[in-house]
Amino acid sequence: MQNNNFEAQVHPENGLAVIELQGEINASAEEALNQAYTQASHHDPSSILLNFENVTYINSTGIALIVSLLAQARKSHKSLVVYGLSDHYKEIFHITRLSDFMTIYTDEKSAMQELAAG
Repeated sequence: MQNNNFEAQVHPENGLAVIELQGEINASAEEALNQAYTQASHHDPSSILLNFENVTYINSTGIALIVSLLAQARKSHKSLVVYGLSDHYKEIFHITRLSDFMTIYTDEKSAMQELAAG
């Protein structure tokens, strides 16, 4: 799914769903991001992981889109976790208090290990 400079690919893994994000998360990413979340939800995962390793930019609208995904996840009783955030975006997630509602992991391996442990 591509929209301007943003792309999101979904792959299920061990009862979870990983959404690989790439490019800029801004207003033009909304449709592709929502489609990816819907696709990930169809796998009925216990958790949805957002991989930010290849995200180059997130503006305030992008943060609002992530908040929207979090609201959808909470409504359907799924956890939404993230990994691969740069130090800058980790700080943004703390300032905006997103980190109060979603766990931030360093990488996919640590996220998968912790989620598998329950």
